Amino acid sequence: MAQSRGVSSKVSQWQHHADTHQQKQLINPFSEWQDASHREALTKDDQQYGRPEEGSKTESRGKSAGILISGEVLQLCHVIKNEGALQPDGRYAIKFGILFERYTKISNKLVGMLMRARKQKLVDYEGEMLYQRRDDDTLIVLLRLPEDVTTDERDYWNLKAK
Repeated sequence: MAQSRGVSSKVSQWQHHADTHQQKQLINPFSEWQDASHREALTKDDQQYGRPEEGSKTESRGKSAGILISGEVLQLCHVIKNEGALQPDGRYAIKFGILFERYTKISNKLVGMLMRARKQKLVDYEGEMLYQRRDDDTLIVLLRLPEDVTTDERDYWNLKAK
């Protein structure tokens, strides 16, 4: 009797797993299953557009990566403030060549972090992409320090540059 409960429990558990998989395949836009009712296309105004399924491992990994990158952007801004020169307008600025020398001891992703910081309106510089040696004299200006960097995964999706 105890063995049959164990087996029926396993069968029930397996059936639940199979049913869950089938439901996911029926809404999968790439599924070739017969009777698959393809998911409605999301609009850019939809809050779930461009975001992973809530509670998924993808969401968790994305949050963790975003928090790490936000921390690196914050660190970059502090390096610019600490190593840069105070300008007459009250902002800190540093030449790309000097920043490259200082920051590469911390991380090898300087150009990517600068691009992300500029997208968040934290720094400004001329040109689209900066290259070592060619752009060594380009001035990187710290517009402001970020105030919204969080280490709490629950708050990650709410991050916005202020």
